Amino acid sequence: MKNGLLYMMVVIGLCVVNLDTQLYAEEAHEHEHGEEQSKEGEHKGEHKGHEEEHGEHEEHGEEEDLVQLSTTELETFGVETAVAGPGHLEVHVSLPGEVTVNPDRFAHITPRVSGVVQKVHKKLGDRVRSGDVLAVLSSRELSDLKSAFLAAKERLALAEITFDREDRLWKDGISSEREYLDAKQMLAELRIEAQSAEHKLHALGFTDAYLKTLPDQPDMSYTKYEVVAPFDGVVVAKHIALGENVKDDAELFSIADLSTVWVSLTVYQKDLSHLKINDKVHISAKEGGEVVTGQISYVSPIIDEATRTATARVVLDNVDGHWRPGLFVQGAVEVDNKSVTMLVPKTALQNVENKISVFVQTEEGFKPQPVVVGETNVTQAEIVSGLRLGQVYVAKGAFTLKAQLAKGEFESGHSH
Repeated sequence: MKNGLLYMMVVIGLCVVNLDTQLYAEEAHEHEHGEEQSKEGEHKGEHKGHEEEHGEHEEHGEEEDLVQLSTTELETFGVETAVAGPGHLEVHVSLPGEVTVNPDRFAHITPRVSGVVQKVHKKLGDRVRSGDVLAVLSSRELSDLKSAFLAAKERLALAEITFDREDRLWKDGISSEREYLDAKQMLAELRIEAQSAEHKLHALGFTDAYLKTLPDQPDMSYTKYEVVAPFDGVVVAKHIALGENVKDDAELFSIADLSTVWVSLTVYQKDLSHLKINDKVHISAKEGGEVVTGQISYVSPIIDEATRTATARVVLDNVDGHWRPGLFVQGAVEVDNKSVTMLVPKTALQNVENKISVFVQTEEGFKPQPVVVGETNVTQAEIVSGLRLGQVYVAKGAFTLKAQLAKGEFESGHSH
């Protein structure tokens, strides 16, 4: 009886152990399955998040490739558009050159009389107007010339009175012919003397109006000599100091009118046959710099023996002072032109994302469009592909659009 009871208890214990083991195994399996589903959900969520972020990035990238500006902004930034089409590409001969002062508008200022410097009104770099006083000298030489002029005028006036009297007396038979002729000779000599004194003062720059007022001026003004500017310009050299004793041929100032300058181009023998007067020339200070257009006004008829080159001259307007004498430049002389299917100005080309591009106009705004460039010159470029006939593109001010595009990328935190 006891053995049978013990056997039943052992069997029941084994069943309980097996049941606990099975339940533990099922719980472990469910826990692992739950973690897998959780990880899968998290992975799907992350993947979905990446897809959404990627989609946002792509959408944002498309927006970054467009520049939107109002009509007012286009005018403010100087953006100009053109229609893509054929044109004539100019064929140029490139010549080195140098900007020089226009010698027809350059002056070395000398006092023309010796004296001591009392005042200096202008310094190096000052702009002057015609007639401006540059400096004031005290000159004994000038005082002597003015005194001689006034004395000659007085003697002439007395000689005229004497001659008028002798003329009346001779006609009335009171005076002899000899006395009449002496008075006439004296009048002629004094007239020549007065004219000579007057001409000397004219040579120093004094006008007839000034000489008429000379007798009424104070004696102290007789030694005063004003050095004046002969025309509008800039003081480019100064060799004068206060208290200095200067001679009549001393160079006190140099003044240049830089509103126009010369460009002297060096022409090699092989290029001489291509050049002629009035040929169009594009002048540039450096690659990518400002380019201006002028005409050849002179080609030297003689070849320099040392360099075996000739010189061609171009006169440029320089009101803004951009072209400084001494500046080395490059001149591109138009000698021929050829027809091309697609021609744009070089100002239309911009480097966007390491690709030469042209900004084209779309309904949404302006978009950079990569192009393939063919032959070029200083101002023009042939487009081989990437731009269609009739497309509206930015011909001038494209750099502004590129800057706006870069600004948008910087603000968004993305770069391409």
